[in-house]
Amino acid sequence: MKISKDIRFRVYITFLGMCIFGVIILYKASHIVLTEGKDLRAMADSMHTKIQFIQPERGNIYSEDGNLLSSSIPEFDLRVDFKSIPKDTFSRYLEPLSKNLARILGEYTWVEYKEILSREYKAESRYFLLKRRASYSQYLDIRKIQPFSKNQNKGGLITESYTKRINPYGLLANRVIGLSRSNSQNVGIERQYDSLLRGSVGQRVVRCIAGGTWMPLDGSEIDPVNGRDVMTTIDVNIQDVAENALLRQVEKENAAFGTCIVMEVKTGKIKAIANLGRLEDGSYYEDFNYALKKIEPGSTFKLMSLISLMRDHLIKVEDVVDCQGGSTKIGPFTIRDSHAGLGTLSIKDAFAHSSNVAFAKLIYQNYRENIGTYWSNLHAMGLDDPTGIGLAGDPKPHFLRDSVTKGRFSLAFMGMGYSVMITPLHTCMVYNAIANQGKLMKPYLVNSIQEYGKDVITYSPKVINPNLLDTSSIRILKDVMNEVVESGTGKALKNPYYTICGKTGTAQVADKGIRYTDRVYHGSFVGFFPKEDPQYTICVVLRTRKGSNNYYGGQIALPVFKEVANRLYAIKMKQGDSRLVKDSVIHELPVKTIKASDLNTLALYLKKLTKVPASAAWVQQVVGDSTGRMQFVPLSIQKKQVPNVTGMGLRDALYVLENAGLKVIPVGKGKVNNQSISPGTPLQKGQYITIHLS
Repeated sequence: MKISKDIRFRVYITFLGMCIFGVIILYKASHIVLTEGKDLRAMADSMHTKIQFIQPERGNIYSEDGNLLSSSIPEFDLRVDFKSIPKDTFSRYLEPLSKNLARILGEYTWVEYKEILSREYKAESRYFLLKRRASYSQYLDIRKIQPFSKNQNKGGLITESYTKRINPYGLLANRVIGLSRSNSQNVGIERQYDSLLRGSVGQRVVRCIAGGTWMPLDGSEIDPVNGRDVMTTIDVNIQDVAENALLRQVEKENAAFGTCIVMEVKTGKIKAIANLGRLEDGSYYEDFNYALKKIEPGSTFKLMSLISLMRDHLIKVEDVVDCQGGSTKIGPFTIRDSHAGLGTLSIKDAFAHSSNVAFAKLIYQNYRENIGTYWSNLHAMGLDDPTGIGLAGDPKPHFLRDSVTKGRFSLAFMGMGYSVMITPLHTCMVYNAIANQGKLMKPYLVNSIQEYGKDVITYSPKVINPNLLDTSSIRILKDVMNEVVESGTGKALKNPYYTICGKTGTAQVADKGIRYTDRVYHGSFVGFFPKEDPQYTICVVLRTRKGSNNYYGGQIALPVFKEVANRLYAIKMKQGDSRLVKDSVIHELPVKTIKASDLNTLALYLKKLTKVPASAAWVQQVVGDSTGRMQFVPLSIQKKQVPNVTGMGLRDALYVLENAGLKVIPVGKGKVNNQSISPGTPLQKGQYITIHLS
């Protein structure tokens, strides 16, 4: 009996213990479900679901004529999980796979690919890099070949996609267009319009299913909003002309840097900005936007001095000023002309010959007791604010202001372009105002923002000051600026085809470790053309290397202006823009050979009949007829004879001879003075001809 009670007691204790244990389990389970359940379920879901971000397509940047300047393209890192490829599949496709990789990627021969793939398969590589940054076309081709055409679990191909920002035209306007970079700050238009270009990121929830594949959950997707496109004012042809002209000159002079700005007169549109800086290896690159760099402008600022004096009716350009032989003293400072020996000149001639003495005296004597009026005039020219072009780094000009206690002598230096720090773009703006009949235009780079080909934001020309000067003063200033080209420091630009107004400038540099004794200069030329109805304003600035022998604006900047202006004139003439063509040009053509289509186009706009056979590609100038007019006859290509290219430049000669089917060997430089096969000889296509140039 006692034993039975003992057994029952043990059973009860055991049962009670089990009940207590069960209660504890129930309590713990309830606690987990009710208290910790939410966090644990979220943790479990996080192991099987995740939020996947969907990147939008960044908008494109276009030139005004629709050429693509900046765009995004996909790139792919291609990797292989060899462990997921069955052995029999790998053996079956190894050789054709190797041959296809050699054809598509081209980095190794197919035999080398076969060895690499075999080695990595034997090592059971799970993440072997097959190709870094493969193009989209390479990615599509590789996805088609076996075994990569199978899914990742059987085919083994792993892809990681990236987006690369490219400029299809390479360095063309590279600094202005800018760079979109993930590892550093953007620049240029890419930076200024980043919020519009980048769009909005989308997202979706994906769940991991069998085999490690992530599947989107229905209804969880938020579509990305693609970036908008930016339509700029840049003209690719003009930009190309400006960059090539600038590059040739900075290389010739071994300059520290250079910039060339082309502005459309009536609107303020920037048609081109070329910027080139010298790198340590001696090459040139668009490393900085020098058009927005504050510099002392030198003699190009004399136009601003003249504008101020004329606004206040203090002078007439016929008034005379004593240049004192090229040297004068104002207060404790001596001011000298770069061209010694200048005596008493009219203000017009002093401007044409760029007399520092004349303009230092004019500004100092007329404004030393009325400085406020001078600052008001600079404000009217937009020279106390940034240009407003819409790019980061657009600085406010700096002037060394005088005070009653410190004297007013810096006025004299400002009159000739020192004690002033403005950007080349500011200078271009003021010159453009004279070209535009006194309307000071705000420069701008973007015409519109587009979404799916439709304008959503548009930008129009904006007038900063509608009446900088009256009409008669503008006419006088154009005559003064034209005199620079006719007889002054810019006379190398004089030509019989179109008239140019402008000003040379030279300023000695002393900044950031550069001293005056280093003989570093800014040489510049700013002007517009044609004088009668200006279409473009061009500003060119070059900084010389230390100790350069060439540093005057007329030596180093004028050649760039000349090439760009001549090319623009030729382009517009070919496009039928008669505003740039003088009526007399048909009588003054300096060429002995010209394209027949160009001659007919020119004749059409001048309303002068020129009879050229429609079949003629090129025509050659012969002696004038009885009226003195030039005659042009077809070259003898149509007669299956060797054409006469004597007197042509190399480019024209190559065009004519190669179109005739000849292979050309040029010797020397200049114009053709002799050709190895006499003109009129029966033509044999593929025949070699040597042309001697001098």
